[in-house]
Amino acid sequence: MLLPLLFLILPNLLPLVQSLTSCLNNGNYTSNSTFKANLDAVLSSLSTNVDSNGFYNASLGQNPDRVNAIVLCRGDIQLDTCRGCLQNATAELITSCPNQKQAIDWQDGCLLRYSNETFVGTLATGPTWYLWNTQNATSPDQFKQDLRTLLDNLRGQAAYGGSLRKVAAGNITGPDFQTIFGLVQCTPDLSADDCSSCLIGAAAEIPNCCDGKQGGRVLKPSCTLRFEIYPFYNGTRLQELARQPEPPVLSPPGPGEPGRNTTQAVKDGGNNTTTIIIIVVVSVVASVILAASVGIFLKKRKKQKPKEDPEIVDDISTPESLQFAFGTIRDATNDFSDNNKLGQGGFGTVYKGELPNAQEIAVKRLSRNSGQGDLEFKTEVLLLAKLQHKIWLDSWVSLYKEKRRIIHRDLKASNVLLDGDMNPKIADFGMARLFGHDETQGNTSRIVGTYGYMAPEYAMHGQFSVKSDVFGFGVLVLEIISGQKNNCFRNGEDVEDLLSFAWTNWREGTAANVVDPFLRSGSGSMQEMLRCLHIGLLCVQENASDRPTMASVVLMLSSFSLTLGVPSEPAFYAPSSYDSDVSLLQENNSRNYEHNSTQSDRSSKNDASISEFHPR
Repeated sequence: MLLPLLFLILPNLLPLVQSLTSCLNNGNYTSNSTFKANLDAVLSSLSTNVDSNGFYNASLGQNPDRVNAIVLCRGDIQLDTCRGCLQNATAELITSCPNQKQAIDWQDGCLLRYSNETFVGTLATGPTWYLWNTQNATSPDQFKQDLRTLLDNLRGQAAYGGSLRKVAAGNITGPDFQTIFGLVQCTPDLSADDCSSCLIGAAAEIPNCCDGKQGGRVLKPSCTLRFEIYPFYNGTRLQELARQPEPPVLSPPGPGEPGRNTTQAVKDGGNNTTTIIIIVVVSVVASVILAASVGIFLKKRKKQKPKEDPEIVDDISTPESLQFAFGTIRDATNDFSDNNKLGQGGFGTVYKGELPNAQEIAVKRLSRNSGQGDLEFKTEVLLLAKLQHKIWLDSWVSLYKEKRRIIHRDLKASNVLLDGDMNPKIADFGMARLFGHDETQGNTSRIVGTYGYMAPEYAMHGQFSVKSDVFGFGVLVLEIISGQKNNCFRNGEDVEDLLSFAWTNWREGTAANVVDPFLRSGSGSMQEMLRCLHIGLLCVQENASDRPTMASVVLMLSSFSLTLGVPSEPAFYAPSSYDSDVSLLQENNSRNYEHNSTQSDRSSKNDASISEFHPR
């Protein structure tokens, strides 16, 4: 029974990394280019030029080699800590995003962003990252209400904080006399309205990551928010900054004062001519300003329109599927009756229906909050039509042995269904990509799928291949063998990372410690269980080229005479010496996020919870 189980569900993967880095893949530069020289000069100046308010922006060069950069340190940290954080962020960007013209890095206490495009003073809503505390709040409904009140109050304080800093922190008494602490911050180059808008958007992300949790973070390029049930910020430092006066706003000099250009009417017959000239000039200038404002508004509005992913558009450019009237679909599903409900997906509910000609169909009704479901649904239908398959593929291996192979990119437990005979069926191809017979790998700037199920090279760099889904399968094997999920793995009283725990025990010759006690006490073969553990470790190796193909995995599972290779260290391996108050990071379980990465966080020393991480 153990081996067939390996094909039924998919795992959660909890990455452990040191920073959140997004390489936006918006153009490359060469090592000897003018852009590279400008970038080096700007990056080297940031940590030394940032002031006590923790904010600095710089630009250098002329287009197209102009470099724009901005840094922001968390409002409650000291200047020396801020500068050290920025030095780490600079090193991380250089290492993680070589030759990239746009990139962002979030450290625990700072943000660094650079681009070949001008962005200072412009609200940026993505990419978005989440972190959350694994412990659930008591009285979650009341907790959410109190948290909403706290964040609303802090948002107003931060938005109108001034031109040097837009940060606010505070607390509120939550349920069961528990105190909720919060901190929100915007880059001070934003207007009050843009800062408020950014924080509203960040707070709206909380249900996607941190709903009902004791703590969480939402990180955006233009703003951040964090809440915990312990005082995580330096209140004394914030009070010091609040007492520092804003620089005086210089009022315009009066008529005739130095620096003021004045036009005086001539007290003779020429005054009419002067008045006419003034009126004409003012009218022309006003018209130019109005036209420029309209142009800028339209350009900004155009930029904000969501762009269709060319990867998906390519697959739906020639729609061949049949179209039905809504009334026909409603009748076929008995008005979307619960009795016809087959399942619930990430984008909506699937119903069984029957057309007037007695043909049975499956109908996916997109949910109202499915922002991208329509596009992915078309992709799913046409992808399967091009493959000339039935609605579901019959096995995992089918993804890889066809002439046009599929990279699913969202393989997980909820996307593997069982029929009446307990045969697994892979479902939900809304995120899938087709590979031709001569293709083995690809690259994308659009990371889609569910973070925690992705291979590390795809989650962090957008690189995917026929080995991408193998990684998730390996975590699945380890979950089945251990009897625990990776995102909530416990070793006695300690919370650990499953991959690290399995690797450490394998390396030390105590692999039997990984096996679920229930399996150990059963009638199954320990040799078979340890072989499955061995295969799982082969699948989660950090280097994609070292992982076996799914065809090889099937052969390994079906033939005990086949000698297995020696696995290397898995991706995201963390030494077993880390203690429980080092946080683990996990990407948001939402499906579709622009380019993202991950970072670690520290929990309160008097709280055993772990902060998990997530991008949108």
